[in-house]
Amino acid sequence: MSAHTGDAANSGGGDGRKRIYIVDVTNRDGVQTSRLGLAKLEKTMLNMLLDEMGIWQSEFGFPTTRHERNYLQANLELVERGAIHHTRLSGWVRAVASDVRLARELVPKLKYINISISTSDQMIQGKWNGRYRFADVINLMVEALQVARELGFEDIGVNAEDASRTSDEHLIAFTLAAKEHGAARLRYCDTLGYNDPFTVYDRIRNLAEETAMDIELHFHNDLGMSIGDSVAGAKGALDGGVNAYINTTINGMGERAGNADLVSTILAIKKSTLFDGEEVLDDSINLMAAWKTAKYASYAFAVPIPVNQPGVGDNAFAHESGIHADGALKSRRNYELYDYEELGRGEPEVIETGRNITLGEYSGIKGFRNVYEKLEVEFQSEVEARDILELVRYANVTTQKPLVEDELLFIARYPDLARKILTLDPSHLKVDKSV
Repeated sequence: MSAHTGDAANSGGGDGRKRIYIVDVTNRDGVQTSRLGLAKLEKTMLNMLLDEMGIWQSEFGFPTTRHERNYLQANLELVERGAIHHTRLSGWVRAVASDVRLARELVPKLKYINISISTSDQMIQGKWNGRYRFADVINLMVEALQVARELGFEDIGVNAEDASRTSDEHLIAFTLAAKEHGAARLRYCDTLGYNDPFTVYDRIRNLAEETAMDIELHFHNDLGMSIGDSVAGAKGALDGGVNAYINTTINGMGERAGNADLVSTILAIKKSTLFDGEEVLDDSINLMAAWKTAKYASYAFAVPIPVNQPGVGDNAFAHESGIHADGALKSRRNYELYDYEELGRGEPEVIETGRNITLGEYSGIKGFRNVYEKLEVEFQSEVEARDILELVRYANVTTQKPLVEDELLFIARYPDLARKILTLDPSHLKVDKSV
């Protein structure tokens, strides 16, 4: 069955058992990190890398945000061309009927969305100042959900923002209303990183048993528990008889203290005692691509990976103390829980220490040809070469850093989509003069 239908995941694994799937939200939540951001080309490269990792879904942006429009459409075309062949691309939309209609208008080929609304008393009172009650929240969600179904969205998740501070009674009522009106999943959002793993397990298992609804798990890291909360919640969902969908971001990027780190979460599911070796994780996951995915995200965000980051940090497999070094040399299992090769590490990295030609917004044709010759890319004509060079210049303007090999290859292979991704069109604005 096609990876883009959602049906296979909704029914569990091929053996009938419920599974854990990864929904990476780097390109939606990670890019909201204060003081940071990604160019549209960089977001595209992350979608390609997530696809290589076998991630079930990438929440790749906001379909109601006009500056995202070309990027979103181009990435959906990458799916059509088979360049992204496994990972589903989904959009985030407020649970407002007019926003759902705008999403369909701006990105007509979008198939998958999550609609989001606050559900806690704190946010209902604190954000809307008495204009809405909880019953109104359910009505707004249902209206938006019905519009989404009418407009042909194939798979719709419903987000309960601040679910961790929402009562069990309200959360169950909200989930059952979403299920009754055709939602595929309920996203439990611990918006403030407030929950602990013990509470999460109990709440998620109860919610699963009461609603029989697949559950997404979205945890922030304000108290340092996002990964523990995520895997505990997944355990609760599975024990409650439903599939679990953990939201992650690459390198834990995200608002405030960030979100559950993608690689750490996968390692926690696969290697910890929680599941005791049971094969519960989506078997499409390819950890061999983890290293380069984390490294690219670090470069794109301009945020170094902490040296002690699980799996991908510089010290993740480093040993210095005499006892540890001696033990690791005798048998890596003495002091290493998993192998660095499993994450795609171990190959030497070649670093130019002499002359190095890079490409940027002011590069010329000679340096351009030199770089692409090293990448073994041949152009059919001088015109083609100069057109690709011009796209590389535009790309550098948006990223403001030297383009890496994968970015250069992407532009050469998909110049039409690169052009679309690099194009921002503010022509819909009617501002004619300054204030």
